[in-house]
Amino acid sequence: MVKIADHRSTFANRILHRQTSQIIIGAWVIDMFGNVRTFKDLLDVRVASTAEHLTKPETMVYMLGMDGPLWECDVTTLDCSQLFDLVKTLDIPASQGEQPHFKASHTMNGRLVVASNTFELNDFKGLQHGGRLAEWKGPGTNWTILADTAFVEVTGRRNFGQVIYALGWDNKSVILKVYEGEETEYNYWQTYRLPKASHAFDHLWQTEWPRIREVETERYLMDMHGMFYELSPLGWAGSTWGIRPISQHLRVIPDFTSFRGFLVLGGNQVSSIMDNNVVTGQSQSNLWFGKTDDLWSFGKPQGWGAVWRTEDVVKGSISDPFLMTGFDKKVLHVILHDDNVLSAVLQVEVDVTGAAGHSQYEKWLQFRQLQMASGDQSAYQIVTFPEGFSVHWIRLVLTNCYTNSAFDNTCKLTAYFHYT
Repeated sequence: MVKIADHRSTFANRILHRQTSQIIIGAWVIDMFGNVRTFKDLLDVRVASTAEHLTKPETMVYMLGMDGPLWECDVTTLDCSQLFDLVKTLDIPASQGEQPHFKASHTMNGRLVVASNTFELNDFKGLQHGGRLAEWKGPGTNWTILADTAFVEVTGRRNFGQVIYALGWDNKSVILKVYEGEETEYNYWQTYRLPKASHAFDHLWQTEWPRIREVETERYLMDMHGMFYELSPLGWAGSTWGIRPISQHLRVIPDFTSFRGFLVLGGNQVSSIMDNNVVTGQSQSNLWFGKTDDLWSFGKPQGWGAVWRTEDVVKGSISDPFLMTGFDKKVLHVILHDDNVLSAVLQVEVDVTGAAGHSQYEKWLQFRQLQMASGDQSAYQIVTFPEGFSVHWIRLVLTNCYTNSAFDNTCKLTAYFHYT
């Protein structure tokens, strides 16, 4: 092992710039002969991600700083110039205590997508919104904010499937956003929800860099909120297919890759730094070498999450699809919080194929109807799914909501899944 350079910043970016056959990692460019050059302008920038350029991919890249600066850099001259301060551009309330924490970027389908995973107490309460998922389609266009909660990863393969995946979360669940670039009729972002395997990843500092990476050949692993998933880079008919949980874990894994037949997990575990943590014991932040198949021997998949959480739901509303495949015991808790609801009717619908309703003849199927009203036992209902019952996605539809006011068709609802 040879040390290439000393630095005092935090770098989490790496990309293979295929047009010039160079690796960009941190503030350095390494060519195929091992020659190392430096982006001197970026030595004090906490570079979180590197993405291909929208208009000049042959010689330029985007460099996203963890604190919000977005640079474009020339990989031949090594000149860099700052394009945006995304804290200002995306209206992140940093002056009100929200810490910007950009983690990922990706260029695909004619857009640059960036993610920031800010999530603190006021985000959990819904008082502020510091996280961002946003896209930009190049010079002459404005940025579009896709979500104002924490997002930590965005990626996709250009030559196989044209699907962009983005990972985030809120106080309800893990969020998977999907943009399927080949089907013009699905030219919009779709939202899916997944359970959280642990609440020990909710804060922006605890989450760090959950990733979606290709391992072995043309198969993705996804690590999010303490759960590994298998994921296909392909999408069909505007839907994401084949996602399933592998295992639960408590490791903080900032990155992982395939290397010489091994699966290598980065380690961001506890470590003693100048004896500042007296209970650390032996440092654990090293590399883990194993096989991808070893992941199935980690903790069995389990978790919980909501599609609605103490929120006003308008009559006719349809929840986001929530993942249900790959878990053993499954329970749904539905709570009506209002005191003035005369009658509320909810449909519990399931998808058995993975199409999430996008295939013409594979519609959502009605599993159960729930009748609820304020002031009696029906205001809290438990749906215990049969042993062995499994579907791919599940969702809820509020078909009716009658209140004491003729002008109010909203019900304050919680719909929370527990998988054990």
